[in-house]
Amino acid sequence: MLIRAGYDIAFASSQAVPMLANLSVHASRNKDLRTAQRIFTTPDVPLYDYVDGFGNICTRLTMPAGGITISCGFVIEDAFEPDLVVPDARQTALADLPDEVLLYLLASRYCETDRLTEAAWGLFGHVPQGWSLVQAIVSWVHHHIRFDYLAARPTKTAFDVFHEKVGVCRDYAHLAITLCRCMNIPARYCTGYLGDMDLPALVGDMDFSAWFEVWLDGRWYVFDARHNYPRRGRILMARGRDAADAALTTTFGMVTLTRFDIYTDEDRLG
Repeated sequence: MLIRAGYDIAFASSQAVPMLANLSVHASRNKDLRTAQRIFTTPDVPLYDYVDGFGNICTRLTMPAGGITISCGFVIEDAFEPDLVVPDARQTALADLPDEVLLYLLASRYCETDRLTEAAWGLFGHVPQGWSLVQAIVSWVHHHIRFDYLAARPTKTAFDVFHEKVGVCRDYAHLAITLCRCMNIPARYCTGYLGDMDLPALVGDMDFSAWFEVWLDGRWYVFDARHNYPRRGRILMARGRDAADAALTTTFGMVTLTRFDIYTDEDRLG
């Protein structure tokens, strides 16, 4: 399937503000792009890209006084297959984990393993290791949290979500990641596009989405605690330990978000 995706985002500011943006499709999907992916700004400002330690394409720019609009649109080819389900995938012993995977067992900004380890083992200590354990965590988080955009806040951590029982997709991901790490399963945060083409009906205004990946049997697998079933059409933008590593925009000064339009749909004209 060809998927048309993009965004039109605007910020206002009374002064020039440096910005870091993870608004490009992840480099691992570059081969799937069927049109050029170029970020435009109004007014036009210099842009500089680099690849961070997680493989994300990061764009540096400075928002001028008054504000800026950032936009991008592209067409990408996607197999549109559901997330892979491998019920017999085994949990890797800690001693056998690759060095580069160990990072995803540690506490991070939004994933406080030290505050939830006791709860995690109390909830899931009896569950067989491997895929069954991850799915038990995902299902529990899915039913534990009530989705509510009004409950979102940038400071909310997995520990907060555990107790408040309400949040948005990134909160589902943070709590599931933390519980997986507490159970010695490496887990990392993902963000990107996830449209509604595989759903029977529209679910509201389009937004970027968050999910996560776990390391089982020598590879990474996708899980989604908000939806709790295999979805189709994910377009990865950024990965990291949590949302702090994969923030779509980070501003180094006071700004106000004034427009946030995201689209993802089937490109029937391709």
